[in-house]
Amino acid sequence: MLAPVTPPPLPRRIAHLDMDAFYASVELLRYPQLKGLPVVIGGGRRSADSVLAQRENLPVAEFPLLGDYKGRGVITTATYPARAFGVGSAMGMMKAAKLCPQAILLPVDFDEYRRFSRMFKATILEIAPQMEDRGVDEVYIDFTEVPGGQREGGRVLARLIQRAIFERTGLTCSIGVAPNKLLAKMASEFDKPNGISIVHEADLAARIWPLAARKINGIGPKAEARLAALGIATIGELAARERAWLVEHFGRAYGAWMHEAAWGRDSRPVVTESEPVSMSRETTFDRDLHAVRDRAELSAIFTQLCEKLAEDLQRKGYVGKTIGIKLRYDDFKIATRDQTIAAHTADARLIRQTAGQCLKRVPLERRLRLLGVRVGALRKAAELAAESQAQAAPDDPNGQLF
Repeated sequence: MLAPVTPPPLPRRIAHLDMDAFYASVELLRYPQLKGLPVVIGGGRRSADSVLAQRENLPVAEFPLLGDYKGRGVITTATYPARAFGVGSAMGMMKAAKLCPQAILLPVDFDEYRRFSRMFKATILEIAPQMEDRGVDEVYIDFTEVPGGQREGGRVLARLIQRAIFERTGLTCSIGVAPNKLLAKMASEFDKPNGISIVHEADLAARIWPLAARKINGIGPKAEARLAALGIATIGELAARERAWLVEHFGRAYGAWMHEAAWGRDSRPVVTESEPVSMSRETTFDRDLHAVRDRAELSAIFTQLCEKLAEDLQRKGYVGKTIGIKLRYDDFKIATRDQTIAAHTADARLIRQTAGQCLKRVPLERRLRLLGVRVGALRKAAELAAESQAQAAPDDPNGQLF
């Protein structure tokens, strides 16, 4: 009797969903009279006793204008008509006022944005259960085995999700579907707003390689500048370089990752658990080390752990406020200590300094088998920055924006 034939695995189809101008779009649901106009969000938090809160049917002529703003606030986001003038998130509002003084200026309302965030994510989960939360306005979704996830490369399922989110919230989103997270994230930017972009492995040369190298999530301004100095501007030019050459110029781990990314390779799964509450780095020594007799070696390892942990935080976009250490002694007993600092950080030097203070609070007479460093009380760096900017008091005479 012949054994049953196991069907081949379905090709991976991973989606990156990004809400379109999320904060601004939520505000336009509240103020539909502003649709089609340049609108900027930022400068301060929405106040319950403000004119805007009391009169949501306010005539357009009565809304505050960006050109009248005085202060040091930063833009949280802007509508697409405002972006057409060169206005964008993280830009100083006084600078933006010179580019688009006629833009309507609205305060941020994080409670409302979080409410809509929960709504659109709940809508996705009703259709596709494997979803990775990446912040208030974006997620990854594993389409591979979801009905419709393979049809037209994932376009059928993407349309269904787009329509369901719009019906539930009134908001639009853009979705990129590709063989992995890396390509899906790039694809979600191809056809904004309210677009769907499908990328297959065969599309790499035509659609991915012509893009700027910085379009790879993980290549920041510093790496982009180093690549430019080496004559590399596009992803295709990066892919043309040998792995060994990239390792030589960018280090073993980062250089190898660059090579894989340029060739569109990414095996990361869609992680469905909640946001991490902490990140850590630890190492078990080849031989037990003594805090005094092996001080130099331990110090170098400790510094490296802190630096690697800081890189992990920065690469994944997190900052933390509680810094701790973990020791395992030669008798296998474990000691931990932690310390909470004044502000969230992903800075290697501050992590090293604070973790060093924690080390002073543990016994160090016995030899050590393991050393670890941990950063907890994590927040998304971008969300924390936006909230901090919104809380900054404007410099108007009355201390209030509106």
